[in-house]
Amino acid sequence: MNEIKAIEASQMKDELDNFKVGDTVKVHFKIVEGRNERIQIYEGLVIAFKNSKVGRTFMVRKNSYGVGVERVFPLHSPRVVKVEVVRPGKVRRAKLYYIRDKIGKGAKIKELIVSKKAQAKAAALASERSST
Repeated sequence: MNEIKAIEASQMKDELDNFKVGDTVKVHFKIVEGRNERIQIYEGLVIAFKNSKVGRTFMVRKNSYGVGVERVFPLHSPRVVKVEVVRPGKVRRAKLYYIRDKIGKGAKIKELIVSKKAQAKAAALASERSST
């Protein structure tokens, strides 16, 4: 049992924990086509997190040519290169499935306005995590 926990701990990524539900993110995802590898960017709204530990996934929704497209990404996958927060969102729900039924302005999420003091504190915390 300890071997399983050790393997899971080695596969965990700490740097991808800086976003939450309601944020608009850019997911840099590695695509393999034959011998070629490229990084594709998928930008959309995070509407849900599921599971825990190594099996943790997040769902991103975007509108592509008027059609809603959702994609599930494994958080700790080696194919997810990085997740970049474009716009933090202000929500009071853990799952934003109601966005599926909304159209136009109704599908917008309010932007979370963060004070400069809180931004500095978050940056210090992030640098502390990366140094250890």
